[in-house]
Amino acid sequence: MRVSVFLFGLFVLVSMSACGGSGSGAGSDSAEQPGNRDPALFGSGENFVNFESGQVRPLALSAGADRLFVTNTPNATLDIFRVDDDGLQLQQRVPVGLEPVAVAIRNEDEVWVVNHLSDSVSVVDVSATPARVVKTLLTGDEPRDIVFAGESGALAFITTAHRGQNGPNDVAIDAALTQADIDRADVWVFDAAATGNTLGGDPVAVVSMFGDTPRALASSNDGEQVYVAVMNSGNQTTAVGENGIAKSGPVQSSDGALHPDTGLIVQFDGQRWRDETGAATDLNDTSYDSMVPFSLPDYDVFVLSADRAPQVLGQISGVGTTLFNMVENPATGVLYVSNTESLNVNRFEGPGVAATSVRGNFIRNRITLVDDGEVTARDLNSHLDRTTSSATPMQRELSLAQPTGMVVSENGQTLYVAALGSARVAVYDTDELMDVGVIADRDSQITLSSGGPTGLVLDESRERLYVLTRFENKLAIVDTRTRSEIESLQLFNPEPARVIAGRKFLYDASQMSSHGDASCASCHVFGDTDALAWDLGNPDAEVIANPNQFVNRFLAPDDDAVFHPMKGPMSTQSLRGLTDAGPMHWRGDRTGQSATGQESLEIAAFREFNVAFPELLGRSSELTATQMQQFAEFALTLTYPPNPVRSLDNSLTASQQAGRDIYMNQATTGEVFTCNNCHTLDPANGHFGTSGLSSVEGEDISQEFKVPHLRNMYQKVGKFGNSGRFSGTQDDFGPQIRGFGFMHDGNMDTLDSFFQGSVFQFDDDPQRNDEKRTQVVDFVLAFDSNMAPIVGQQVTLSPDTGTDTDARIDLLKSRTAASECDLVAKGVLQGEARGYLYRGTELFESDRGEMIDYQQLRAAARDTDGAITFTCVPPDSGVWLGIDRNQDGVPDGQSPSR
Repeated sequence: MRVSVFLFGLFVLVSMSACGGSGSGAGSDSAEQPGNRDPALFGSGENFVNFESGQVRPLALSAGADRLFVTNTPNATLDIFRVDDDGLQLQQRVPVGLEPVAVAIRNEDEVWVVNHLSDSVSVVDVSATPARVVKTLLTGDEPRDIVFAGESGALAFITTAHRGQNGPNDVAIDAALTQADIDRADVWVFDAAATGNTLGGDPVAVVSMFGDTPRALASSNDGEQVYVAVMNSGNQTTAVGENGIAKSGPVQSSDGALHPDTGLIVQFDGQRWRDETGAATDLNDTSYDSMVPFSLPDYDVFVLSADRAPQVLGQISGVGTTLFNMVENPATGVLYVSNTESLNVNRFEGPGVAATSVRGNFIRNRITLVDDGEVTARDLNSHLDRTTSSATPMQRELSLAQPTGMVVSENGQTLYVAALGSARVAVYDTDELMDVGVIADRDSQITLSSGGPTGLVLDESRERLYVLTRFENKLAIVDTRTRSEIESLQLFNPEPARVIAGRKFLYDASQMSSHGDASCASCHVFGDTDALAWDLGNPDAEVIANPNQFVNRFLAPDDDAVFHPMKGPMSTQSLRGLTDAGPMHWRGDRTGQSATGQESLEIAAFREFNVAFPELLGRSSELTATQMQQFAEFALTLTYPPNPVRSLDNSLTASQQAGRDIYMNQATTGEVFTCNNCHTLDPANGHFGTSGLSSVEGEDISQEFKVPHLRNMYQKVGKFGNSGRFSGTQDDFGPQIRGFGFMHDGNMDTLDSFFQGSVFQFDDDPQRNDEKRTQVVDFVLAFDSNMAPIVGQQVTLSPDTGTDTDARIDLLKSRTAASECDLVAKGVLQGEARGYLYRGTELFESDRGEMIDYQQLRAAARDTDGAITFTCVPPDSGVWLGIDRNQDGVPDGQSPSR
């Protein structure tokens, strides 16, 4: 028998996260040496933390084409190269913030760098010798891109998520995560010549748009408009929750077991909500329209006025599902948007005997042209035969995956596109692209010696193209006449060998898929998620036993747990934070049962994903054991960022603290369990909402699920209004930003709706019950993560800064004392680039081994030409990020070794 409905609440809580894992933080890499650093010179206690941030605009070439600026993302530096006819020569590495992903040149004296993890922008004086950061601007959460626009490029536009501790006027942003009708895509605007002297600078405007987190920016040729691309903008799909929906296709597994009651993904076609067959009703003639009480406008690109009070001039839909980058043609004004289009309305992986299959055919890689409001998508792989799940070697060699960086020639005739998953740069005639679409041939592609190209800049005077490649952190030089690589330079790379060796298995579509156009990163974008759900069940497979350990098996000892292959829609899980999380996938069907005493259960569980290469990507075979081991070791380095909802001092608000107390101590679930009994919060043991156990579900739920972590709940906000079984009303909830919310299939809209399940009882008094429910929601949104909120935060102390900057530095020091981070300081003193590491009791150790009092350092920063940037970095990474003297004893800013 199955347990009663009181366990329904456990199911929902178990099923509302985007990932089945957690990590233990920086300490897990202590025994590994970086990729190209001499192990003998690297402190044994040092660690590299892999956040795998997606680069957006990582290269910039000066107006005179004499300097190339490169964001060295893993090394947290801006690398400056001298450019001449003989090639590139590294001049200096300027320490900036953590995870720099974009760079823009303001003028010949100043370059701005966007630091994704530090929530900041580093203003770098490149006219000084040596170059140095002179100001740090603080922004909203996870900034991604920057452009200068407006009259004479006087304004800086920066994309961020609508959340974060560093709001305008030093007040945390009220993300209003529990409120509908909130714009969740922000662009910060600074007057580049007058950024202000308060902590983090004074933006002249922060404009919000009705979209999820924005990524890329582009300015119009006249500088009067700015285009803003929403990264995970969606494709007007949503999940109708399980409720006996009659679906087309098979109803049982290959061994005859009736499929469980699951939901269904439907898509809006402009008039009706339809399933994969194109039907607007299920087999019982029930309208999908009546099951979806909201609309998805699917705003992909917004158009802003480029002035001090930016207004939204318009929005463009139908561009793509996941948007990577944008560039405008300087001659024609056509806007090019690199993107992928997801086919997640289609069902099933596997061989496709009992039903159709998405095997090798679930993603489109595109450049979308926006011309005077007209939207035209161009498939980069139109040469492929989509009627077969395989491709010829010649076809596969021409395929392109994950178009990221783009650049257009000055005359507007040639578009260059970096294909992250293909180790190639595609070259398109823009007239042909406009008139007939993509013509794929070998002459139109440039093959690179290193994989993962992300950024491009053209040096037309020398007929060169500079390409940043992510897999090995290299810089390629391409001859645009011969369309061939002529040199590849290794940037300094502090990444452990396992990160470098395993990264390609996430992205490399040319080797990982049948058509050469898809990889794991097609859905797990930059190792994270695409904010969609997919039905990747396999009706040609059989039911198998579920051997996992359950937190509540005693409630149903005779209930045989199984994994049915027709599992229904599941939202894409993040690959971040898999360490210490036990079995993987929503149901824990990657069990890790083969783990030996020589490896972790998580490594063994991840290796079981090998079947996805032939069954989903269509590859002719699985990876070798060695390759899959490398992939697993890389994946388990992926780390969650700090929670941007929680206060920087790691304190909780009164409501969050009350919610935590209830979560940890009050039996609220069927009067048997606390939230923590299942969703274990134990950071010391790497548990951030899960200890790896599964949960028996109630009779209303057709499958058993693994208890997942709760670190990324704030990222899933934007859908208000349930569809299908949980709607409870047919009220029209209006336009929504996201089609998928919480639970395994993304059907549940909000945490508040979830906690209103009948199983939850917070108080006998209805008013107090509502109040306590709100408090628990507030706590879950501020849930602990691998890194404390202070990690990445930084500020620059200079002659112009005030007491608010001093107070922020005091906060950084106090959180260091609490062992939440290491505090490093970087700057130029007496004409030399210097580095310092805080050792406590107001003392900093320098890169030359001496100790200096903070007040001395502060006085030096207050000198006329002084400026020192203080940054909280992950615990145990302060030596290599701060002083690094074990390398060669040369100060960081001048050393070719860092």
